Amino acid sequence: MSNNIDRNISAITVTNLNKTVVTQEGELTILNGINIEVKQGDSIAILGPSGSGKSTLLGLLAALDTPSSGEIVLDGVALSGLNEEQKAALRKKKVSFIFQSFMLVDTLTALENVMLPAELSGVKDAKQKAQSMLERVGLSHRLNHLPKQLSGGEQQRVAIARAFICEPKVLFADEPTGNLDSVNGDKIADMLFALNQESDTTLVLVTHDLHLAKRCGRQLVMENGHLSEPNVVNLSSQQHSEFTAEVN
Repeated sequence: MSNNIDRNISAITVTNLNKTVVTQEGELTILNGINIEVKQGDSIAILGPSGSGKSTLLGLLAALDTPSSGEIVLDGVALSGLNEEQKAALRKKKVSFIFQSFMLVDTLTALENVMLPAELSGVKDAKQKAQSMLERVGLSHRLNHLPKQLSGGEQQRVAIARAFICEPKVLFADEPTGNLDSVNGDKIADMLFALNQESDTTLVLVTHDLHLAKRCGRQLVMENGHLSEPNVVNLSSQQHSEFTAEVN
């Protein structure tokens, strides 16, 4: 699955990114002067308390939203120069997602859920590839089960298989273990990082979980719309409790 990447090339470059919205109380700044460079094959975690702007940043990086100002370059493509149709095509070609709420199609089996993005992308032998991916995440015995027939951990394994089937350049994960207990969360994290290393995908992970964040190569902290890169080992006990508040 390896893409034979060059780790000196940037997968994501963010320059002076700002996001503001208008509320009843006036203009609200969500992101303020964000600058990031993520090399191909890197894994980064974005930590921060609820409302700090980390999910907004993830949506902007994935071309799901438009910044108020600043520039994002995703795998060499400047997002500011794209219309919505072109952004959708870019996501289809280069990006995959894993969500806290799994986001599986309720009426499709596990196999059909994993096949879906491959079929939409015109991947040959989509069914065979989907079967192989589900085997790799230990679900060969659940191919024909609907999401409601699967446990939370099994649903997230289906979501991981679906995310990797098209071998994305960049994988965005929003609280991928947030709805799971600690045992299942650890299993899901093991699978996520194992597949990520195999495929050389660039991983951008939003989480409240410091333990999960420390498994990434870099840890960034979002607070009040600003992004920094502290040593997470030295985070204060107050910061630790803020980051983990929503998962405990």
